[in-house]
Amino acid sequence: MFTFMLDKKGKDSLYDQLYQYIKAEIISGRLYPGQRLPSKRKLAAHLKISQNTVETAYGQLQAEGYITALPKRGFFVEEITGLLPLQERPQDKNDLSSKKEQQKQINPPKNYLYDFRTNIVNTEDFPFDTWSKILRTILSENRKNLLKPLPFLGDFQLREEIARYLYAYRGIQVVPEQIVVGAGSEYLLSLLIQLLGTNHTFAIENPGYKKIQQIFQNHNLSIEYITTTLQGLDLTSLARSSANILHITPSHHFPLGYVMPIQLRMQLLNWANEKEGRYIIEDDYDSEFRFAGKPIPALESLDCYEKVIYLNTFTKSLAPSLRISYMVLPKHLMTVFHQRFAGYASTVPSFEQKALAMFMARGHFEQHINKMKRIYKHQRDAVLQSIKNHPLQDHIRIIGEDTGLHLLLQVHIGIEEEQLVNAALQTGIYLTGLSSYYHESVLHMPENTLVLGYSGLSSEKIRQGIKLLLDTWQQAANKQTD
Repeated sequence: MFTFMLDKKGKDSLYDQLYQYIKAEIISGRLYPGQRLPSKRKLAAHLKISQNTVETAYGQLQAEGYITALPKRGFFVEEITGLLPLQERPQDKNDLSSKKEQQKQINPPKNYLYDFRTNIVNTEDFPFDTWSKILRTILSENRKNLLKPLPFLGDFQLREEIARYLYAYRGIQVVPEQIVVGAGSEYLLSLLIQLLGTNHTFAIENPGYKKIQQIFQNHNLSIEYITTTLQGLDLTSLARSSANILHITPSHHFPLGYVMPIQLRMQLLNWANEKEGRYIIEDDYDSEFRFAGKPIPALESLDCYEKVIYLNTFTKSLAPSLRISYMVLPKHLMTVFHQRFAGYASTVPSFEQKALAMFMARGHFEQHINKMKRIYKHQRDAVLQSIKNHPLQDHIRIIGEDTGLHLLLQVHIGIEEEQLVNAALQTGIYLTGLSSYYHESVLHMPENTLVLGYSGLSSEKIRQGIKLLLDTWQQAANKQTD
């Protein structure tokens, strides 16, 4: 039984203290693979805390892959190979001081009744008043500096705030000098390709984000597609490939929606470290929006070998029009980056960078994220409840609903994916089929599965849209059986 002191008056929640304690015990080896953890009831009674607290802590550990739940048996420690104890991880002392022809995508006309695309962001709840005040402050206090060129890496204060945010919310220890700010992920990926070299073979997840494939093709790169399933990326497929640069979305796979467990993360890091010149590009595009437990720590936070290049953007968290993204480079690549690109100009206007820096420094970004998590959770719940209230509920499997701003609907009513999509389109509802995200066909591809984004519609519109969608599918199924 675990015995340690919980600080009930501390700033960290009780569940987080328990989660951190058990995680450290697993990493240190004091809790060994296969060891059974105390039941939620017994541990709650022993520590004199609620079972909900224990359940939340166990849930977070399970989501990250540290433990597994076996029906009617309990919770057990997972075997995690290659994981160094936290105190043994190498650190730069200087840093401590400065800290997938498939189904074609159909461009939705503006007159669709309900648009369930995945790339729409809720802009109605953007903090316009706060942003306006900050813009006025920037104009009055930094008028002369706004006209001066910025460092090619981006505004230093903004990079400082990004570094603080990454440490607090993604577990990444990084200094501002490792951060590059740019006008969108496309631009930063283009720089990264130039930095790493076009003579490499690049691997991307299959299925995966189509824009990544397009960017790589536009640079005439050699591309290999690594099979990815609802259980995770296929390591055998990766090992058979000739790739040495891998682009992945571990914290919330797009479009499958799974969260990569710790064991697979460590195996990927070991793969990257096996050969010189191998790197992993971690795309963390919507990691902020997790509705069960807290955000999963970034893959970069586990990297002891300087093999992970971290990419993120403010597109999902704030607004697409800001066009502010950033990447974190390992120190040795940062040196090369300086040599190659020091003559480049920053691609994001000074005005916007300084405004975002102040927005973050004053705590508004964190407040906005917390507010949007509540709003998006209401919208997600509207989807789930609308399906639960419909006669088709027992014929629909929902996948990936706990993270990000989209989920999968696997529909078993005797109608194929293309028919499901077309029936929806004819009714005025836009959504896409999962097959449209495959770069090439694979065996055992999920059938009759739709990708549904919900962030661009109000909860009421979602309820109306889901009811119409399911009514439409029910009518189509009835016609097919007549």
